[in-house]
Amino acid sequence: MTSTQGDDAKRTGSDITRSLELLWGEGTRPTRGPKPALTLDRIVTEAVRLADAEGLSAVSMRRLSTELGAGTMSLYRYVPGKGDLLDLMLDRLFAPPEDEEPWTGGWREGVETYARETLVLYRRHPWLLHVNQARPVLGPGAVGGLERTLARIRPMGLTDPELVGVIVMVEGYVTGVARTQVHEMEAVRKTGLSDQAFWEAQAPALEKIMMSGRYPVLAALSEDAFGPDFDHFEFGLQRLLDGLDVLVARRGQET
Repeated sequence: MTSTQGDDAKRTGSDITRSLELLWGEGTRPTRGPKPALTLDRIVTEAVRLADAEGLSAVSMRRLSTELGAGTMSLYRYVPGKGDLLDLMLDRLFAPPEDEEPWTGGWREGVETYARETLVLYRRHPWLLHVNQARPVLGPGAVGGLERTLARIRPMGLTDPELVGVIVMVEGYVTGVARTQVHEMEAVRKTGLSDQAFWEAQAPALEKIMMSGRYPVLAALSEDAFGPDFDHFEFGLQRLLDGLDVLVARRGQET
């Protein structure tokens, strides 16, 4: 949950400390003069909105100052640089809802909820898929989200490294599905051609290829094998959960 790969490569210890101070409310704030028109919350909200609308590359301190009707230098009084801003944006998105009801479900429902909410997050904010999240700067949002998920799956009875492994596994699965879905949406937007129209355009050539006898297994598949009605995400998620069920049962027998 840090920055793009280019920004991440330039990070130093002081940059990380600066982001942590901002994330945990310990950074400096303007204290003199009239009440400022800007707030850190407003800056982060606008940055997320801009990234959602035009992509992460559209987010710059100059562009933000224009959108907020403020001078560029005034933004730097709140956020020292784009890398710090991105840390704040990510932490905002990964934070759990403040008004959430107490959890009453089991661990399997907890994993399902985490997976589905993560997929929605990536679909709603596609630019997240272009961010290097291998070395996160942990703010209250990210820590709160991790605490929430771990609390829900702890009843699995796994070791601590295994519990973290469950989260890593689910995140990897969801990210892969989300990337495919987002790429499909981007292709439709850029070309104006729907998925159905795209495949229909290939149908005549593919029918001839299948009739050649060179690909008998593919040719024998039913017409709905690649149909849009089959929920591949849900199928994969349930198989993943079935595997975890086996592991949890095994751990229960070992105790």
